[in-house]
Amino acid sequence: MHRGSTHAPKMLVFALSFAALLCVTAAWPALGGQGNQFISEGESEVVRSAAIKRLLEVFGMEDPPAVHGHKQPPQYMLDLYNTVADVDGVTKDPYLLEGNTVRSFFDKLRSEQVEFKFNLSTVPRTEKVLTAELHLFKLRPQASLTFSTHHFCQVSVYQLLDSGKTNSTQAKKLLSSRLIPVHSTGWEVFTVTQAVRSWMADEGSNLGLHVVVRTLGGSQTDLKLIRFASGRHHHLSKHPMLVLFTDDGRRSAALESTNPHEAIAYSFLPQTPTSVKSSRTARSLDYGEEEGWSKPCQRLPLYVDFEEIGWSGWIVSPRGYNAYHCKGSCSFPLGQNMRPTNHATVQSIINALKLIRGIKTPCCVPDKLFSINLLYFDDDENVVLKQYNDMVAGSCGCH
Repeated sequence: MHRGSTHAPKMLVFALSFAALLCVTAAWPALGGQGNQFISEGESEVVRSAAIKRLLEVFGMEDPPAVHGHKQPPQYMLDLYNTVADVDGVTKDPYLLEGNTVRSFFDKLRSEQVEFKFNLSTVPRTEKVLTAELHLFKLRPQASLTFSTHHFCQVSVYQLLDSGKTNSTQAKKLLSSRLIPVHSTGWEVFTVTQAVRSWMADEGSNLGLHVVVRTLGGSQTDLKLIRFASGRHHHLSKHPMLVLFTDDGRRSAALESTNPHEAIAYSFLPQTPTSVKSSRTARSLDYGEEEGWSKPCQRLPLYVDFEEIGWSGWIVSPRGYNAYHCKGSCSFPLGQNMRPTNHATVQSIINALKLIRGIKTPCCVPDKLFSINLLYFDDDENVVLKQYNDMVAGSCGCH
């Protein structure tokens, strides 16, 4: 997980603003049911529209991606999501993922030959390319060739170059090469980072990739012996795929914990049950207990339901997540269970002694923030796994 001390104050304010934004967004249906007691229907729609726009900015988008119907994400992306995130989307370990964004692209050529091309136009040029992988599904040799004397073959992946610029009729650059058992079946992964970096620098140079299979002696092999699934004749689950790991440069606030589950489990502050399944439950806490709230600083549920927001059509996982929020008093004396800073302790003493007029008690705010992961379809029907910092209040304290 990237850190940046110079960004910490800004990110902390951003995280707190985000929590307030979620309250507005989640409470909109409930407010609508109150008639004109709060705001008119027209004003309510304006508030909702502004809140959704701001929420999209939090997720790094200008507009929600188009909904293309119920498509199945690649199994690799589902497995990767389940590796880095728990059932609520919270990051298990910030160091599991290289960078903070992973995208999958299907081959656009759908050629009979072993040539592949991927459209990377949806990748912002500001993102840093860390690793790019070509995923090919190797099929079993045809039955008539199962008794071949060859047990291994050399599979090489080349970047196709502009022959006019290289003065060569077969302009290509070797990217990756290794031995593969002839009779194996399953996914084979080749590193093609150099090619993708050059394509990102010059989109016009993206002429695709070419795969060549040779015997150990260097001669060309029968394509019926070594076969890879194509985008034309095989099931979507076996289609050639490019997987791109990038980093968008976003930095986390200093409150980010390296072990969210341990911090949540052992937080000293009073905690409400975490099995909150509906945003309506969270709202009932706010509206039912707002007046006369005198409990000590604690973490309370704040469930963000993507279906209620209208995003369930393009988000694969999670269906929602518990952002939590901090609420309660920070009255003197502040015990260690309130996790106070020294500054908060001094402020509470000044307030209790009334030494200076206008000094309030410290505030109950998040003192640990965790990241969440979103798996979703972009506008080009590519599946994206993205990690967002400072999205969950892990614990609360008096600051």
